[in-house]
Amino acid sequence: MSARAEQNPTASAYRAGGIGILLAAGLVGVLIALLVGGGAAPLLLQDPGPFVRWATPIVKLVMNIASAAMLGSLVLALFALRSEEKSFDVALNTASAGAAVFTVSAGISGFFTFMAAFNPQLSAEREFGEQLGRFLLELPLGQSWLITTIMGSVITVLAFAWRTWTPTLITAVLAAASFLPLATQGHSGELAGHNTAVNSILLHTIGASVWLGGLLVVVILRGRSGIGTTQLVSRYSSLAIAAFAVVAVSGLARSVVALGDISQLLTPYGTILLAKAVLLVAMGMLGAWYRIRLIPRLESRNASRWFWMLVLCEVALMGLASGAAAALARTPPPTGEEQAFVQTPAENLTRSPLPPEFTIDRWFTAWDIDVLWLVAAGFGLFFYLAGVRRLRVRGDRWPIHRTIFWVLGMLLLLWVTGGPINAYQEYLFSVHMLGHMMLSMAIPLLLVSGAPITLALRAVHKRDDGTRGGREWIMWAVHSPFSRIVTHPFVAAGIFILSLWAFYFTDLVRWSMYEHLGHEWMVAHFLISGYLFVMSLVGVDPVPYRLPYPGRLITLIAIMAMHAFFGIAIMMQEGLMVADWFGSMGRTWGPTPLDDQYIGGGIAWSIGEIPTLILAITVAIQWSRSDTKLQKRRDRHADRTGEAELEEYNAKLAALAERDRRQAEREAR
Repeated sequence: MSARAEQNPTASAYRAGGIGILLAAGLVGVLIALLVGGGAAPLLLQDPGPFVRWATPIVKLVMNIASAAMLGSLVLALFALRSEEKSFDVALNTASAGAAVFTVSAGISGFFTFMAAFNPQLSAEREFGEQLGRFLLELPLGQSWLITTIMGSVITVLAFAWRTWTPTLITAVLAAASFLPLATQGHSGELAGHNTAVNSILLHTIGASVWLGGLLVVVILRGRSGIGTTQLVSRYSSLAIAAFAVVAVSGLARSVVALGDISQLLTPYGTILLAKAVLLVAMGMLGAWYRIRLIPRLESRNASRWFWMLVLCEVALMGLASGAAAALARTPPPTGEEQAFVQTPAENLTRSPLPPEFTIDRWFTAWDIDVLWLVAAGFGLFFYLAGVRRLRVRGDRWPIHRTIFWVLGMLLLLWVTGGPINAYQEYLFSVHMLGHMMLSMAIPLLLVSGAPITLALRAVHKRDDGTRGGREWIMWAVHSPFSRIVTHPFVAAGIFILSLWAFYFTDLVRWSMYEHLGHEWMVAHFLISGYLFVMSLVGVDPVPYRLPYPGRLITLIAIMAMHAFFGIAIMMQEGLMVADWFGSMGRTWGPTPLDDQYIGGGIAWSIGEIPTLILAITVAIQWSRSDTKLQKRRDRHADRTGEAELEEYNAKLAALAERDRRQAEREAR
């Protein structure tokens, strides 16, 4: 593409038109959704006035679009662009500008939220400032808005200052993390299905931001010099497909929590949800059409016109969807609100009613899906099976047993995080401990046996244009200094066993019970720490260093002893761990809390050792096979050299014997 394309007036007009269409469509969407859902209707008590009621969702719309520009630009830069080139800088400039607007709009939204919640008299007096300060520093709602605003300002600076791969990756992670406080806002924190609502909104926001923000960068870069349009749009399309799946699944989960049953679709809230669903399907169809039909012909002039028409149409649909989402946050859902007075201790602690007694049939019928791990397991299965299929298509083989192990591991992860263990782990310490043992030992043993890193390195195409795709990021992760540290056998073993003790004998276990973030951290931490430990012992994926087999067995025996002692320590506890939680549920069924804790310690001591025993057997088998392979190599070498090494060794022994004989004869004389 020539340098004159940088100044292409048609492309510049399309870029300006695309941003204008996005904002106009978003404004139309938010106004229509507010009228339909009543999100800006006057309040019966403490009405903040029409300006706050109408301005709040409009500012939230600007905040949503800015957050998309912030995160989507960073993700597309990391996946599709070359570092230290102008296109990379343009994407990061877009991210920095989006983060700046995100920061300002978050601050304004937090202020409007304060005005709507407390309806104070706006003034410059000290009393008003003190009330606002207490809202931001003492109340969880205000703290969330304050944290969001601060994180936005930090991301603004980092996106502007950091222009290389690893710092940009850190900035992108921070940008995604900045959405977590937002996920707890609105009605998500008030719903009975609080955990599902928070995870759904978090995933929905991240997916939509990657989708919309990436499209904005494609529009901005389209027609600029040095940019391969077909390649850029193709890579964005891959990201958009993944984002579409995340948005669809999380949106469905959020709708189920908010509506309760299908009859509520006829309510104003349900009408807005239906409109968003129609827009989502339309955008998905557009994306599928230009991925299949248009991308291969993008360099032609006729295809370029079609590209801009489809992109502007998709931008308009995204604007309408973003506006509807902003209005939906101000619209109360028809069902799912908690009662004004909690009726049971369990509802007070978990925001859900106490489940029925945990009988045998509940092991097969109880479900409490965690949409975050549902999406993670779904992507894990899809990409692994897609990699296996790619190898087979090109004629390469992949061991079937590794595929079986991986599928079983992902299904077990889904069952632990969404089945009876997740449904009862908040009420029974023993079930909580069983889930912990599964996450840290059983699931990692299956996943490591699947050798996902080896599969990815063989199946994912290598890029030779200076950008980083999946294979390049995996290689970076494997060879990074951090990876060298955490995959070292002693470090992995230390993290595995010390985090077990630290979690249950500090307030970390209480944090995981009371806070949703703590629970998700617990699941991720023990899954990753278990994976690293198992991989350091029996994994076939590449790591910087592994102990010899005798060292692996000694390490494993030491870990088994400390793990068994941990279970015994739990069983010997005379007091109840997290008594204000497990002792305050008001259960009338099952064992007493102290007896249940004793059972949990027994699970850690007995059942928890089963995967460790399997690990020991696996290490012994690998050791035996390694010795057998070594002996076979020596035998083949001896066959090739005609026993030259053995003959040389025997000749050396004979020479030593002759020297000793002669020395003895001299001494006898």
